[in-house]
Amino acid sequence: MSTSTALPSTQNHSAAAGIACVVGGIFFLTLSDANAKWLGSAYNPLQILFLRALIALPFVMTLALWLGGRRVLRTTHPGLHLTRGAINVVSACCFYLGLRALPLAEATAIAFAAPLFVTALSVLILKERVDGKRWLAVLAGFAGVLIVVRPGTAAFQAATLLPLTTAFLYAVMMITARGISRGEGMLTTTFYIVLGQLVCSAVALPWVWRAPAMEDLPYFGAVALFSTLGLALITQGFRIGPASVVAPFDYTGLIWATILGWIFWREAPDAYAYLGALFIAGSGVYIAVREARAKARPRRPAAG
Repeated sequence: MSTSTALPSTQNHSAAAGIACVVGGIFFLTLSDANAKWLGSAYNPLQILFLRALIALPFVMTLALWLGGRRVLRTTHPGLHLTRGAINVVSACCFYLGLRALPLAEATAIAFAAPLFVTALSVLILKERVDGKRWLAVLAGFAGVLIVVRPGTAAFQAATLLPLTTAFLYAVMMITARGISRGEGMLTTTFYIVLGQLVCSAVALPWVWRAPAMEDLPYFGAVALFSTLGLALITQGFRIGPASVVAPFDYTGLIWATILGWIFWREAPDAYAYLGALFIAGSGVYIAVREARAKARPRRPAAG
């Protein structure tokens, strides 16, 4: 009796803790993006990414070793991790370039189209089956992207294609994760994403490097620190909370981006941007919840 009574409370506590971790993690990631936007007017995105990875890597390695031990750093897919690191660098560069011209909230909203691309690419590349309701959600999400981007109108900005490219490349990176064996968990992939980011961004460094001004060093540190904290909290959130419950809280990033954009740059996205963001977030939440429930649903035993 006592065990069955305590179980719902424990589950609710885990869900609440998971939600708190994801909301906090998304907040820190948005702070990292805000600092990158601030630096973007003076520094090349590749330099920002290199210093972000250089500062973050020791923290990520420490976190991985603390939570999983040295075995977490072993991999049988070094080439795939390097490829994913290169994709991540191009994706992040596109986003940072987009931040130069777009409000933080608008760029964030467009980049949140990534789950829509993941769903579409899973059908085209992995030959997975997606039901009609999820396809409708994907179409609604892309309609939201069109509302924000508004191609063919006077309000259209070519810069909006940059965070859209970020969303597509991020989806490609997520799809390539299917090629990594199940023995390598999230800590391993996180470590190698940061390492790959460091290696790939370093290749172009001689052509883009500019000696950082002393007053800008705290901003570089903030980009690395907040992105690492955000990643750690989100990882913990998905470890302790049900995915179908915590995943939708990714979209609190739209709230944080709107607030930070207004505080630091007095950015106020128009009604179309808010409407499009609502479509994108709504479809993303629906897809996340539906996929998580589908994975949790027990399979029907085969007739024998």
